[in-house]
Amino acid sequence: MEKNSIIFLPVPPSLKKEINIKVDPDIPLPIELPSNEKTLDPEKLSWEMILSGMLRVIADGETNDIKAEWINYYREFVLAAKPEIFHEFTSAAIIKSKNGEYDMALEISGILEGLFPGSPGILLNKALILEARAVSMEKPGHSAEKENEEALEAYETALSMKPVLPDTLFNAAFFFMNKKDFIRAKQCLSSYIDECEESEIPEVYPEEKLRQAKKILSDICSQGLDDPCLREAHDCISRGNDEAGLLKIREFIEKHPLVWNGWFILGWALRKLGRYQDSLEAFKKTLELGGASSDIRNEMAICFMELKDLISARKELELALREDTENTKIISNLGVLEMKAGNREKADAYFRTVLELDPDDPLAKHYQN
Repeated sequence: MEKNSIIFLPVPPSLKKEINIKVDPDIPLPIELPSNEKTLDPEKLSWEMILSGMLRVIADGETNDIKAEWINYYREFVLAAKPEIFHEFTSAAIIKSKNGEYDMALEISGILEGLFPGSPGILLNKALILEARAVSMEKPGHSAEKENEEALEAYETALSMKPVLPDTLFNAAFFFMNKKDFIRAKQCLSSYIDECEESEIPEVYPEEKLRQAKKILSDICSQGLDDPCLREAHDCISRGNDEAGLLKIREFIEKHPLVWNGWFILGWALRKLGRYQDSLEAFKKTLELGGASSDIRNEMAICFMELKDLISARKELELALREDTENTKIISNLGVLEMKAGNREKADAYFRTVLELDPDDPLAKHYQN
């Protein structure tokens, strides 16, 4: 999205009388021009345009070669003019992220970073926004590798703060678990639990979250999820090195035969290698051991489709959709299934549904063109 132009002007005498904030006449004011305008109409000049310009410069100052004293002045000016900006902008960023407007949420987060450099809470919110964006883009045709790397970098920055926020440890643990990095998740959970139990202000650490952290940590340890073989297998397969991943996950399963995560990764590797019947058996074992069934059933459906068993594929996808009604991967695969069955009209309906949920879904866009 193209941004409006910024120009720098001396402080207009007429505006000095309109506010009770000390104005430094030696520092020019950044003014954000209205959309599509390159010059300023003096009659339209307002403090809103000036504050907007200051926020832009504060967010982008390091890249625009603006003097540090200017940025400090603009920061103090904005905070004096808008003392509630932290809460207002934080709420706005959260709402934008929940609505899937990640670029706007990150833009607001960038402004807050400029206004409050090194704020642990702002860094955590940025990490959460980037994580949500990555999750939304992880679908067929897009691995969201770049987005996940940016989310990881944001979490690493938030975790580097001293002292680190308890909520940063708690949320980072879930991020690492989703990436199958149970070793890092274990470290974050252990630190979170230690801080909870050592804190002299126990109300800062909700008892429910503490119990949850202890339960997850216990599961990681008892199921061997911190075994490096599991992480190495996942990383190999994610990078397309399926044969190496297969060897690693078999090594893990030999040590932990009752852990469903290992069987799921085995099924994933076998499916990518085109060994669909073997993959099905691994996924069935995953279900038997209590795996999260919507993703497993979606994977099983792909195998059934490749084996020309469309009836079984439809059954698995319908069961998966009942558990996760807005999962675009499942809905897209239902569309692919109907295409294979020769039901173009039904397939189009599924792909339209996907595009309503995610207008940028690559698979649905491909079949709708």
